Amino acid sequence: MAARPRPTTWLSLLVLTTVTIFLTLPLIAFLLNAFARSWFYPQLIPQNWTLEAWVRAFSPQSDVLQALGNSILIAGVVTPTALLIGLPAGRALGLYTFRGQRLIEFLLLLPAIVPPLAVSMGLTVNFLRWGLAGNWIGVSLAHLVPVLPYTILIFSGMFNQYSLEHEQQARALGAKPWSVVCYVTLPLIKPGIIIAGLFAFLISWSQYLLTLLIGSGRVVTLPILLFSSAAGGNNMTIAAQALLFTAPALLLLLVTSRLLSANTVSGLGRL
Repeated sequence: MAARPRPTTWLSLLVLTTVTIFLTLPLIAFLLNAFARSWFYPQLIPQNWTLEAWVRAFSPQSDVLQALGNSILIAGVVTPTALLIGLPAGRALGLYTFRGQRLIEFLLLLPAIVPPLAVSMGLTVNFLRWGLAGNWIGVSLAHLVPVLPYTILIFSGMFNQYSLEHEQQARALGAKPWSVVCYVTLPLIKPGIIIAGLFAFLISWSQYLLTLLIGSGRVVTLPILLFSSAAGGNNMTIAAQALLFTAPALLLLLVTSRLLSANTVSGLGRL
């Protein structure tokens, strides 16, 4: 006879179910509103459906496609740049001990500790002076400020548990430095690269204040457009743009989880 689940198991399932419903309800509400021509209380679901919001969103006269392209461009530039900078910096912090290390770690955390408005205003003053405001290059550089601390600290934590013996063995067998990096180091830290890349993309993708100030109103991304649409009060338009804003992040999160699962399985297979 099968053993009955323990009370703690039922409690865990109840908590998990409650949290799942709490997190998915806003997405369900957005999904329904995005296709609802009218939805009034006490209707449980909309009675009239339409694709009007989506036709407007993807029409040639709409700003949605341009905002989506700007968001993808900026996040697509920020993510690999943050990985290229964060990997060697995190390796140095994680593998080696040197004078002033704690101070550097504290300074890395400052952009996450200092109020975002103060950081944004300080960057805006300097970027205006340097001629970097009002274009996507300046916005991308500004996004690196909140992104880099997370990527560097993720790599630092990974390299803190990293053993140099694998690289030393490869060099002893005659592998060249670039081969050691490509075939030893990068495969071993692949989970850290995936997680750091996910954080970098999501942080850049969701930036509103930095984009608004550094972009000077000329660089319109999805968060900027979404806040602007929210002031208009059209629930159907707001819901459609919110889903467009959320979809790439959810897709990337799903792909990342699959990659991490595949990497875990392959790692166990080598044991």
